[in-house]
Amino acid sequence: MPSDSPHVREVLLGNGAIARGLIEAGCEVATAYPGTPSTEILEEIERQRDVLGIALSTEWSVNEKIAFDVALAASMCGKRAAVAMKQVGLNVASDSLLSAAYTGCLGGFVVVVADDPGPHSSQTEQDTRLFAGFAKVPVLDPSTPREARAMAMAAMELSERRRIPVLLRPTTRVCHSRQAVEAGPPDRRPRPAKFSKDPERWAATPRFRLPLHGELNAKLEAIRAEFESSPFNVEECRPGPVGIIAGGCAAAAVRDVLTEEELDIPVLRIGTPYPLPLGLVIRFIDRHDRVLVIEEPDAAIEMQIPDRRKVHGRLTGHVPGHGELTPEIVASLLGCPAAPPAPPSAPLPPRLCPGCGHRSVFYELRLAMPGAIFAGDIGCYTLGTNQRAIDTCLDMGASITMATGFWRAHHLDGRDVPIVAIIGDSTFFHSGIPALLNAVAARARFVCVVSDNGIVAMTGAQPTPAEAGAKIEEICSAVGVKWVRTMDPYDVEGGIALLKEARAWTKTPEGGIAVVVARRPCALHQPPEIRTPVEIDSGLCDGCDYCLKMCECPGLVKDRASGKVVIDHTKCIDCGQCVYMCPSDAILPLKKEVPVP
Repeated sequence: MPSDSPHVREVLLGNGAIARGLIEAGCEVATAYPGTPSTEILEEIERQRDVLGIALSTEWSVNEKIAFDVALAASMCGKRAAVAMKQVGLNVASDSLLSAAYTGCLGGFVVVVADDPGPHSSQTEQDTRLFAGFAKVPVLDPSTPREARAMAMAAMELSERRRIPVLLRPTTRVCHSRQAVEAGPPDRRPRPAKFSKDPERWAATPRFRLPLHGELNAKLEAIRAEFESSPFNVEECRPGPVGIIAGGCAAAAVRDVLTEEELDIPVLRIGTPYPLPLGLVIRFIDRHDRVLVIEEPDAAIEMQIPDRRKVHGRLTGHVPGHGELTPEIVASLLGCPAAPPAPPSAPLPPRLCPGCGHRSVFYELRLAMPGAIFAGDIGCYTLGTNQRAIDTCLDMGASITMATGFWRAHHLDGRDVPIVAIIGDSTFFHSGIPALLNAVAARARFVCVVSDNGIVAMTGAQPTPAEAGAKIEEICSAVGVKWVRTMDPYDVEGGIALLKEARAWTKTPEGGIAVVVARRPCALHQPPEIRTPVEIDSGLCDGCDYCLKMCECPGLVKDRASGKVVIDHTKCIDCGQCVYMCPSDAILPLKKEVPVP
């Protein structure tokens, strides 16, 4: 349990270590939008806050930009603040970040952005270290959970001292690894909120932005000078023709490989990749004939080195240009004999959970509008690709905007093609509302399905604004949608009929956008109230696999011996939805529906 006493060692998740560092640094306001691998940061802040009994205000914001602005405003009042998001979330908050770099902050302000090399659960491998250079804000890059805690504290101090937002950039393996961390007491010094009016800074017009830019450049040079002696930049001074510069999680991989292979190669570990401490780096390069730069996922350190004649890395093709740098890859870069590859495991693609209402929505869409263009979005329901009911997935909120574009393209040719935007409830609140308003203003005609499971399910059941009373149907009506209906995805026949009705509305003279709110609680968070146990009649099952393709439920499996489908009762939750998805009527209710005890 988190302790208020000094020098207590705890085993913490990397995200928990970041949370602890922020708490120890005196953070009083913390906001976030959930997204793997960053989600646990705010969860851990809330958990540790409650155990320690400290005053710390937290918020799951509607999106990353809002989370950034809320935390920044607290900093402008003198409070120490932090915001957490994943790397693609920084795209959403980028307008605020770039402007805040100019205006600065007052209380310490740490922006935690978790990168996802791989990627494991993201659209891109984008590198936040490069974003730091673009935005002109410093960034710290931890290699371990222990270092992440220390950097969180240092980032808060640096931000407050230099009055500039500071990025902390852990990667997936730092966020989700565990390590023993020495936890100290939280900073409990009072920092009363006081907003001092300074319109030439906080409300700066272009006239004042020019001198603020000069001030920002001066801050960065001062920070670069500080980083020359930062304890997060560790140099192992040993003679040798070849040296290694490494940063972040890749530096941890380098350290492990050198230890395991008993290699004596000089290493400069960079924990402050922007602004890069050039003096330290250049001196290290000058001592060696060749230097290999090992970093992920892009060449953020390498491209800042002014003279790269002796430097090898991603830019020269000596280091892979994409993907994680695992210890195995690092070992191969250093010429170590490759270990025999492990036997490949059976592929286990991601699938919707048993009983998920999204599954029924996709089945009903396939039957109601065969041949439709299905514009998808970010969430659990992206897995509708398995049921061939998602054709696109670009970014948060893109389902509705792309549906508008698909409609425009076909309308221009005089063609009426069924188009469906599929978006989840939390994504609708995040960025779907302005997209829907735009579609209404454009007089577009398509069906928008809001698949509402009541929570931010994919990232761990965080709350949505609906918990505070926001109603999707009322919002849709307020932005001008004239046809709004609600359905339960478990009512398959009714759902198909309603979706056909929605499509028909889009074709009427007075028609436009038709919104269907498909509401069914997340089966993991709130299992079905009524159980419908099923059995498969092996005599009727002809092994056509229709149910496997259209239902795509982990509870349905193919029996290799018989070639027929059977129920895996270790996964089945008795939702009964597969009964509708067998053309041979081989899936039968075992008995009358029974309430869950």
